Amino acid sequence: MAALTTAAEQGAREREPGARAPWVAAALGCALVVALTASVCLGSSDVPLGDVWSSVVRGISGGEPVPGTQDLIVWRLRVPRALLAAVVGAGLGLVGTAVQALVRNPLADPYLLGISSGASLGAVAAIVLGAGAGGLLGLGLSAAAFAGALASFALVWAMARRGGGFSPLRLVLAGVGIGQFLSGFTHYLVLQAGDDQQTHGVLFWLMGSLGGAQWSTLGVPAAAVLLGLAALLARARALDAVLMGDETAAGLGVDVTRLRRELFVVTSVLTGVLVSVSGAIGFVGLMVPHVCRMVVGGAHRVLLPVAALFGAVLLVVVDLVARTALPDQELPVGVVTALVGAPTLLYLLDRRLVERG
Repeated sequence: MAALTTAAEQGAREREPGARAPWVAAALGCALVVALTASVCLGSSDVPLGDVWSSVVRGISGGEPVPGTQDLIVWRLRVPRALLAAVVGAGLGLVGTAVQALVRNPLADPYLLGISSGASLGAVAAIVLGAGAGGLLGLGLSAAAFAGALASFALVWAMARRGGGFSPLRLVLAGVGIGQFLSGFTHYLVLQAGDDQQTHGVLFWLMGSLGGAQWSTLGVPAAAVLLGLAALLARARALDAVLMGDETAAGLGVDVTRLRRELFVVTSVLTGVLVSVSGAIGFVGLMVPHVCRMVVGGAHRVLLPVAALFGAVLLVVVDLVARTALPDQELPVGVVTALVGAPTLLYLLDRRLVERG
């Protein structure tokens, strides 16, 4: 009888994280609204909350900015930037969760597969060679970054498929090797930058930047994140199975090789889109899945949307800190994610190890 009671209590504890997922998602949704509002209100010049909502309502309704007000700052600069931060954060959270399942490695992140290195090479080439002269993170630069991501994707795919099969080890080694190879070219191009201002712009983009956000840059990444979420949710049960091992997943009817191919395509394309509009923002895709698993458990049906929400909240807050931490200088977003994220992740992991005893 005691054994049955213990088993029942253990099952209840295992179901508890998933049971509280709706409450966690609701709390994160509210936090996202608060974070977006704060991001639009605060900056080099603060905008009162009432003026912010008036500008937003006018913008949504198609009204023209009122002369002499802060409509232009709110609607054309801060709102697109805050929304882009949320979209990129959500995408990085999704990709990080999927990649960790893809290679069955909790230390994996969206940049492990070398796609970001290709995107960075394309973007840096656009800046240094002048294709992106229309503005940092402008259309020319984004297109070049995405082209670089696709080229890197093709190289990694070809190397991972050599000899047949599609094992996690071969995929990781191909991604790391090609990523380092492309990073060498990127560093060479940085050294060839024509002036100090150009070099600063290249380095700033490589460390992550949302400063070029415009309404025209939101559509593609937002659509990519929504489609990526739908594609990953459709494979949630298969993701759960593959984490238990290839043989177990195959016994449950999962075509593991096909699943890895599909995950590789989804994560690579989504990473390329995100890097093309925000630069290489590290650590979000590594930290977010860990934190969310501690809160809602490892079932991907609930983990994926919670990771997307938490990633969105995190990057909106990080971008706000990057814009306001120093009085006359904007920090690269990637610098803030590393400074904040690394100690947080180490603390959470250490606490978890202590609890396990």
